[in-house]
Amino acid sequence: MVVFSMVATHADLNLETVALLSNGAATVASSASESPAVSGAVVLSTCNRYEIYAEAPAPEDREAARSALVAEISRRSGLPEHTVSDIFRTQDGSDVARHLFAVSSGLDSAVVGEREIAGQVRRALISAQEEGTASPSLVRLFQAASRTAKDVGTQTALGSRGLSIVSVALDLAADLADNPDWSSKRAVLFGTGAYAGATMALLRERGCAHVEVFSSSGRAEEFAAARGGVALAPEQLPGAIAQADVLIGCSGSTTPMEAVELAAIRSDSPQQLIVIDLALTHDFDPAVGSLENVELVTLESVRLAAPQEQAEALAQASRIVDSAAEDFEAQRQARQADAAIVALRRHTMAVLDAEIEKVRARHGCTAAAEEVEFAMRRMVKQLLHTPTVRARELAAQGREAEYLAALDALYGISVELPSVVAETLGEEPAQENADGSQGGEDCPVDHSRAG
Repeated sequence: MVVFSMVATHADLNLETVALLSNGAATVASSASESPAVSGAVVLSTCNRYEIYAEAPAPEDREAARSALVAEISRRSGLPEHTVSDIFRTQDGSDVARHLFAVSSGLDSAVVGEREIAGQVRRALISAQEEGTASPSLVRLFQAASRTAKDVGTQTALGSRGLSIVSVALDLAADLADNPDWSSKRAVLFGTGAYAGATMALLRERGCAHVEVFSSSGRAEEFAAARGGVALAPEQLPGAIAQADVLIGCSGSTTPMEAVELAAIRSDSPQQLIVIDLALTHDFDPAVGSLENVELVTLESVRLAAPQEQAEALAQASRIVDSAAEDFEAQRQARQADAAIVALRRHTMAVLDAEIEKVRARHGCTAAAEEVEFAMRRMVKQLLHTPTVRARELAAQGREAEYLAALDALYGISVELPSVVAETLGEEPAQENADGSQGGEDCPVDHSRAG
């Protein structure tokens, strides 16, 4: 089995391209898994990144697996396959774990050190398990990423300030406002997903008591009942926008509000309006920022304004990530070595048992037969010692593929690498934690305007 990743993030692309790639992200893994070259896949799709972690049956299948994923993404995004292929960076070997561990720990976020991405990594695994696309190797990888994120959170000061996209956006809004006092503001929130929930919580923390919620899918009533605020019906929305001081978009609309529409609604509204567009696919036409008395805050604004964490905390977190990635790779190689050793021993012992049965059939259970059996077993044990030691040495050097190829060439032994469920390894199955890890820098992408 070979695990690899395909990565497209805010560090390499504009957010519009990330959004376009992410169309239909929720079902890419299940569709691509129909290809025999794809043994498993987990998709991590957020407002700042689109990453696929996949597994192929063998090294020679990796390119076919990547091609299957590229073709599926191309079909859903409308981009040519060669364009999609060029956009994604492909990682393999130890780079896969190191990158995912850094992502989960907040080291690769637009707001470096934010903690909410760890919850999204967990949810990506949960979704893949529910879809049946999470192979055992990918389960182990994502669970190790979650453990690493927890270690970074408990052992370093990284993220102790509780930064996230939402918190930085609200800070920017306060800086732009004529009156920075949130308790006096009327806000209209578009969206009812996890990201909107995180926004509602932070608005409450900052004293904003008047929050109205709109959902084009009709979920505003349920959202407001659970988190506070007032649900808006469609016919009430224009009036609420006209009176609002702040509009916050978290829904990822396919039909953003146009500047001319907003200008018409606000024609008789004298107060300043701050528009915070946190949706990857835009809830508001970027042209609204050019309207008189309107200030626009976007994801790009947040990325540029995000403060840097202390250098020592970053260095300490990076050391934890690097160490965890090295340990994970060593364990992975050891599992492959163990599988090869077991296969060789099973093959050898089967031959030995067959020969011993011949001795017993010819000579019976005599002392001489027992002495022959003892000598044969001792000889086989000695013969297996060197191949066993070499298997572990080669695995430690990352050369386990050479050993597997040798077994196949010399003995015709095709090694099935371990396919062990997480519980067998003593690991907890993935589950969502009710720790408030919602939204954040890497907000879940919702392209249906779930609202």
